[in-house]
Parts: sequence; C-alpha cells; structure tokens
Amino acid sequence: MKKNKISKNWIHRQKNDIYVRQSKIEGFRSRAVYKIKEIDEKFKIFNGHSCIIDLGAAPGSWSQYIKKKYKHTKVLAIDLLDFDKIEDVTQIIGDFTKDEYKEKIKSFFNKKVDVVISDMAVNTTGNKNLDAIVTGELCIEAMNFAYEQIDKKGKFVSKIFMGSSFNEIVADAKKKFKEVNIYKPLSSRKDSKESFIICKFLR
Repeated sequence: MKKNKISKNWIHRQKNDIYVRQSKIEGFRSRAVYKIKEIDEKFKIFNGHSCIIDLGAAPGSWSQYIKKKYKHTKVLAIDLLDFDKIEDVTQIIGDFTKDEYKEKIKSFFNKKVDVVISDMAVNTTGNKNLDAIVTGELCIEAMNFAYEQIDKKGKFVSKIFMGSSFNEIVADAKKKFKEVNIYKPLSSRKDSKESFIICKFLR
C-alpha cells in the first residue's frame, strides 16, 4: 500500500511539473536539462568548440542540450546504464570510477578537455545523510578526475548534496580551482537537497 501511494504521488508530481512538461515539448529526455541550461547561462560553462566529458549522463538530456546549442562541441557521455544514442555524441556504457573506463575517456580525447560535468548520484535509500555522503564521494571522484583532465582555463560542474561532507568538498575545490560557486537552479525541486558546485580555472 505504501509503495502504491508513493507511486501515485510521483505520477501526480510529474504531471504537475512544468519542467517535465516543457522537456517533452522541447524534445529533451528529462527535466534535468533545465538545470544545466540555467548553470550554463549564469556561469558561461560552454562555448562552441568545447571538448566535454559528461559523467553520469543517462538518460542524456545534458548532452542533448550541449549539442543542440553548441553544435561544434566534442562530447563524450558515460553512464552505468544503457541509454539511447544521441547524435554526434560518443557514448560509453560503464562504471566511470573504474580505471579501465577512465583510460577509455582519456584515450578518446588524447588531450586536455575544456569541461567536465557530472550529474552522478546514488539511488536514494531514504537515509538523506547516507545518500549525501555517498553522492559526495562521487563528486570528489569526478572532481579529482576533472582536475587531471581539464586545461588551465577548464571548468567542472557537479551535483552535490547538502550533508556532512559538503564543507569538505567545497574546501577541496577551493584548493584546486580559483573560482568556486554553489548554485541551486530554479528547476531543482525545492524538497531536494541537491545543489551544484561550479568550479573554474585551475590553481
């Protein structure tokens, strides 16, 4: 009964979500597209010739947005889950945290990239503190990878949850990047603990 109630609440929320409706009208795969759109418009993340790594990409709306707005970008998208092909985007299905997949990403570009973006998060358990900690670990892993892969003017964007590891992640980011901002897009649900960390220019 409880599961059915949760499912009905989810369906009701989706039907009444303006971002869900808008994403369908505009042909995007999920409402998450408006998060990266807001971040890009506010912080100027991409340009027409960026080389971009999209971590935790499924179902692919972030990569869709990039290729639709910046046609000449070079994008590699990776996720554990198989997801439909996106035109002019190279896709890898695999675990980003494994060395073999990091090497595949590196060898694809064979040079420093401009941007690493990550919407990675664990499947929620209901324990918000635990979810924040584990998602924080993914953010740290992505940030360390970005630090190695982006050029000096490069940028890093990642989902981050408010929780016990939040301050530690921000402090680490400030050691690695000259400019660090925390931002919660309007399209991020109000009841969600997610924000995004936006980092620019390597120290």
